[in-house]
Amino acid sequence: MSRIALVTGGMGGLGEAICIKMAALGYTVVTTYSPGNKKWEEWLATMKEQGHEFHAYPCDVASYDSAQECIARITKEIGPVDVLVNNAGITRDMTFKKMDKAAWDDVMKTNLDSVFNMTKPVCDGMVERNWGRIINISSVNGQKGAFGQTNYSAAKAGMHGFTKALALEVARKGVTVNTISPGYIGTKMVMAIPQEVLDSKIIPQIPMARLGKPEEVAGLVAYLASEEAAFLTGANIAINGGQHMS
Repeated sequence: MSRIALVTGGMGGLGEAICIKMAALGYTVVTTYSPGNKKWEEWLATMKEQGHEFHAYPCDVASYDSAQECIARITKEIGPVDVLVNNAGITRDMTFKKMDKAAWDDVMKTNLDSVFNMTKPVCDGMVERNWGRIINISSVNGQKGAFGQTNYSAAKAGMHGFTKALALEVARKGVTVNTISPGYIGTKMVMAIPQEVLDSKIIPQIPMARLGKPEEVAGLVAYLASEEAAFLTGANIAINGGQHMS
């Protein structure tokens, strides 16, 4: 029986690349979509045409109750989650002076609370089975900060604090917990940035002089989920083309 990998926010960009990579390696892949997303069936059909059989469940990752219900359905209908990739996230960028409480709360709930919400109902099962992988997708801006992103940078930095503490608690049970911090990746969201801004403001910050590829991050996720990564836990792995080194 293949292991089950759950990727939150898997319908597009980085999440889609992770789903495709995990499926190619033989995992049974499940993803979540926002309850208001009306295109999830279209996405599943498109993926199926490309040869990818995914499962999708509605889940508001910012809601503890919704996460509990989602995981319960997945466990009943597909099986227990072996690999959890906490990938879902949003931005509400603005200077701190202009930032209101709603912009702070929205980002914290979706980017940080979601990590607790989704991990809580799967972690005990991983411990009981003596095997599990929890992979948290953070950001280079959680390491170095970013203008106009006090909410996003704080949430993404918080993800790694969660990683380190939980990694200590479950290390002896065959469960690893790690963080990946991507830099600027060539997703649809990033590619929507005007080319002149990419060329003048973003690319010059990257020593490799290019954007990362979603497939490169997906490959790192696949490694962390593998048997070969069993001795790697509590780490924050930067994949940013040299933009920020720590």
